[in-house]
Amino acid sequence: MILSCSNINKSFGTDVILKDVSFHINEHEKAAIVGINGAGKSTLLKIIVGELAADSGSVVIAKSTTVGYLSQQQDLTPGNTIWDEVLSVKSDIIAMEQNIRRLEHQMKETEGDELDALLKQYTQLTHRFEDANGYAVKSEVTGVLKGLGFSEDDFTMRVETLSGGQKTRVALSKLLLRTPDIIMLDEPTNHLDLESIRWLEGFLSSYKGAVILVAHDRYFLDKIVTKVIEIENSRAETFMGNYTTYSEKKQAERYAKLRAYMNQQREIKHQEKVIETLRSYNREKSIKRAESREKMLNKIERVEKPVELNDKMNIILEPNIQSGNDVLTVKHLSKGFDGVTLFDDVNFEVKRGDRIAIIGNNGTGKTTMLKIINGILPPDSGEYRPGAKVYIGYYDQEHHVLDPEKTIFEEIQSTYPDIDNTRVRNLLAAFLFTGDDVFKLIGDLSGGEKARVSLAKLMLSDANFLILDEPTNHLDIVSKEILEQAVASYTGTVVYVSHDRYFINKTATRVFELTDKRLVQYEGNYDYYLDKRDAVMNAAYATGSGRAVVQGASAQKQSGTGQGAGSAAAGSASDSAASGKNDWEAQKKLAAARRKTENEFAACEAEIAKLEARNEEIDGLFEDPEIATNSVKLRELTEEKSSNEEKLEELMQTWEDLYEKLNDSGNSVL
Repeated sequence: MILSCSNINKSFGTDVILKDVSFHINEHEKAAIVGINGAGKSTLLKIIVGELAADSGSVVIAKSTTVGYLSQQQDLTPGNTIWDEVLSVKSDIIAMEQNIRRLEHQMKETEGDELDALLKQYTQLTHRFEDANGYAVKSEVTGVLKGLGFSEDDFTMRVETLSGGQKTRVALSKLLLRTPDIIMLDEPTNHLDLESIRWLEGFLSSYKGAVILVAHDRYFLDKIVTKVIEIENSRAETFMGNYTTYSEKKQAERYAKLRAYMNQQREIKHQEKVIETLRSYNREKSIKRAESREKMLNKIERVEKPVELNDKMNIILEPNIQSGNDVLTVKHLSKGFDGVTLFDDVNFEVKRGDRIAIIGNNGTGKTTMLKIINGILPPDSGEYRPGAKVYIGYYDQEHHVLDPEKTIFEEIQSTYPDIDNTRVRNLLAAFLFTGDDVFKLIGDLSGGEKARVSLAKLMLSDANFLILDEPTNHLDIVSKEILEQAVASYTGTVVYVSHDRYFINKTATRVFELTDKRLVQYEGNYDYYLDKRDAVMNAAYATGSGRAVVQGASAQKQSGTGQGAGSAAAGSASDSAASGKNDWEAQKKLAAARRKTENEFAACEAEIAKLEARNEEIDGLFEDPEIATNSVKLRELTEEKSSNEEKLEELMQTWEDLYEKLNDSGNSVL
């Protein structure tokens, strides 16, 4: 064990952030800290590294253990190039190399005992240099910089000219090259493209030290971590396994608690009914039996109902009007800026019901393509044509569609003036804006809050074709999962750009990759794309050499035309991809059946909650003096409650049946 946190407590004013948080990290362990936005994840990291003091509790780090932390504030030296800044991490090795060169120069001009002394010093120094892997330092620095998305042309850029994201990548490069015993990273994938994220996954997975991650990228966490520390309700709970394992265990735990609660409630109500019936007989024996049962009932240790935090958005995306089958046709589309071509001769079709993810490295033109098909930017050449009865809803990652001078309430009301104030407030409450929150200015909101406002506007629109640009940015994991469910069950059409591979995997029916100015299409989700990508590229390369052959394969894949090598490559790629398509179709059917059962399960839970709430309301009405003296009203309420109880009995049985169905199918939501 190299790190131990024991009973950490932290509050800001009256807000309790962390309460008795305890966990430990072993050598070489890879752990994730997860929780909703504001749960205290970053606060915990800062306490561990000493940037914040805990109110109580202790952090113990093993002796001689080094800790590296990627903070939000980057300490870079103005005037340094990227190369010099990152190489400064190895300054001791660079100084060692300079001393070796100096000794070599001195030995050429020295003789006798002095030479022997220099030679001995030189031998010791070169051994230390070799042990420090000094000969590989520059190639190591180059490898890390390229892995994190910098080209060699970027190495000479001065750090003060860099964007915030570039500065973060420079700081991350320095941290990785320091090779501390514990690496602590807070949202390390925020400024990385897919290739860089995959490189970082490989680096951290094979890293010899321990790693602690705070990240919303679930695919990233799945690839790296073996332990998940969840912060919920200010407390911490540890789960062994990756993120998916944690998620399954967490849901199973919640439903097990809920099932135990509901089973006990059903038994309690049954016993109360028996007791009531026995008392109604008004006989000595029956009354004694009722009293005996009542004593047993009072001794039962009551199971508390699992607390549902008000931390979940309620997103329902459903088109009011069905579009035609042909939603969008794109032919020979090209676009560039300042003489640099982003993509050229792109062709594809979008059909009703498609959920298409557009992926590719930063700068390939993904967002530009969305803006073109949404009519915001003109293409340089080519055309795009929406189909019949197609109504577009656009989600902009920069939230330019929001007016920073308006309040949240005004933003919704001005866009949808026919909606009354009550409905606006109810809608905003579904997106976690309650009370005076609705009067916050858009310009004062966080990225996550702006994302929720944009999604609320999207939900109110009549769109049947959603164009989404990085919809999961700034959302915590819980919100991402809710958005996933909404998109996956949407009966309209969706085209989106995303770096969130987990989201893509759960929602996409097709993946379009923008690479080398062309578009390659894959008929499946992200895992399918990963499985087939090498085969597609290898088939293209097998017909010739050079990138042009891959482009030929891409063009053939898009347009259905082409001859010779390009056609052969595309045919081979198509054959290699076809074998998995049937499996994908079968998976789609299973997923659809699972979603149907999950929806029925959720509806059942909602109806139970509704009836229980109504019964509590009726109990309150019984205490109203006006109703207590109104025999007709009392009878009506009594009959209604009795009817509700009967319905609850049936619903609880249905709940159990659906629970078992989900659990037994192997596709459980638990």
